[in-house]
Amino acid sequence: MGKTLVQKIAERASGVKDVQPGMIVTVNVDIAMMHDSTGPRRIGKTMEKLGRKVWNPDKVVLITDHFTPANDSVEAEILRITREFAKAQGIKRFHEAEGICHIVPVEMGYVRPGMMYVGADSHSTTAGAVGAFAIAVGSTDMLGIMVTGQTWIKVPETIRVTWKGNLPKGAMAKDMMLALISKMGGDGATYQAVEYTGTAVERLSMDERLVLSNMSIELGAKAGVIAPNQIVFDYLAERGVTEFDAVYADGDANYIREVVMDASALRPLVAKPHAPENVDTAKNLEDEGVRIHQAYIGACTGAKFTDLEAAAQVLRGRHVAPGVRLLVAPASVRVFRQAVEAGIVTTLLEAGAQFLPTGCGACAGLGHGILAAGEVCISSTNRNFPGRMGNRQSSVYLGSPATVAASAVAGYVADPATVAGTDAIGTEVAAVARGVAE
Repeated sequence: MGKTLVQKIAERASGVKDVQPGMIVTVNVDIAMMHDSTGPRRIGKTMEKLGRKVWNPDKVVLITDHFTPANDSVEAEILRITREFAKAQGIKRFHEAEGICHIVPVEMGYVRPGMMYVGADSHSTTAGAVGAFAIAVGSTDMLGIMVTGQTWIKVPETIRVTWKGNLPKGAMAKDMMLALISKMGGDGATYQAVEYTGTAVERLSMDERLVLSNMSIELGAKAGVIAPNQIVFDYLAERGVTEFDAVYADGDANYIREVVMDASALRPLVAKPHAPENVDTAKNLEDEGVRIHQAYIGACTGAKFTDLEAAAQVLRGRHVAPGVRLLVAPASVRVFRQAVEAGIVTTLLEAGAQFLPTGCGACAGLGHGILAAGEVCISSTNRNFPGRMGNRQSSVYLGSPATVAASAVAGYVADPATVAGTDAIGTEVAAVARGVAE
C-alpha cells in the first residue's frame, strides 16, 4: 500500500522505515517558529535554569506580531524579553513587527516542500501550503524542541479533499474553506491530516493556498497539506529558493476518508457567530439585513496581497457606509509595500479605510480594532468564537476580503455581486481568486 504526503515526510524526518498512521515517532525538526506570545517569555527562564541553548539558531524563526506595537508596559516588557532572547541565542531569523508569524516564514522562503515544520501557534498548519508537514505545538513541547531539535508525533491518518471544477467569479479560497467546514464540522478532521487536491486547488495562487492550510485547524486537523506544483516552485524561485525535496503522495495511498467538493457551485459565504461551521450565503444574510459596525480586513487568512487586491476591486469608486469602520491591517510589511506600489492602498484610503500596523491585532482581541459590547463585525479572519475580537457580547461574521469590502460599503452583510455588480467582480476578483491565468 502506498503512503500519503505526511506519512512520507514523517518517515524522512524520523528515519523510521515504513511509517504508518497511528505510530508514534520522534522527528527531527527542520524549522521551528515561535512568536512573542508563545516564545521566549514562556520558555526563556526554563532554558536558563537548564543551562541550555537553542539547538540550532539557524533553524529557529522568531517573530513579534501579537504585541506590536506595544500598547502598555506589560507588552513592552514581553517585546524586550523577545529581543534579548533572539540576541542571546544568536537567532538571525528574528523579525520584529514585519508581519504575521504564519506569513513571514513563507514569504521569506524559510519553509519549503518536504520539510517538517513546527510552530508554537495553532494556525501553524498554514505552512502546509508549500507541501511541508506543518503542525502546531504548545510552549512546553516547543521548549523541548528548542533544546533538542526533536519532537514526537502520532502519525495522523489523512483525509483527501478534492475540489473539482473551477472557482466561479467572485468566490475565493475563504469561501472554499467555509463550505468545507460547514460540510465536515469543526471536529470533522480531529487529529487527521487533510490533503487538498483537484483542479480548483491546483490553480490557486500561493496566497490562496495558505488559506486552505491555515483554516484546516478549524476542522480540528493536525495538518493541512497541498502537494507543490509549478505555482509554488515559481513563488520560491522568486525568493531565491531552488533547493528542496518535494514530497508527493503515492497513487495508491490509503486515505481514511475521501471528500469531493464542487468549486464551480460556490457562492460567497459567511460564517455567522459564533463558530466557523455556522455558515450561510452572503446573499441570504444580505436579505436578512444584518447591520455591522466594523469591517476588518486583516490576519493570516485575509490580508495578503491578493486579499487587499480583491477588496480594492470592490471598493474602487465607492465609499464605506456612514457609521461603519473599515480597518485594514496588512499581513506583512512586504504586503503593505506591494499594495502601495500597486495603488491598492490609495484605493482603500479613498474608500474610507483606516490602516493599522501589521500583526495579529484585532483578530486575536489584541491591540487596535477590538470590539465593544453589542458591536457587530464582519472580518476576513479565521475565528469568530465569543470574545475572539474583544468583548464577549460582540458578534463576528467571517467572510472573504471581497465580502468584507462589499459589506463595508453596504453597511450590512452583503454579497459582493450586489455592491460591485456581477460583471465587475467577474472579470477582476475572479482573476485574483484563481491565481493563475486560464
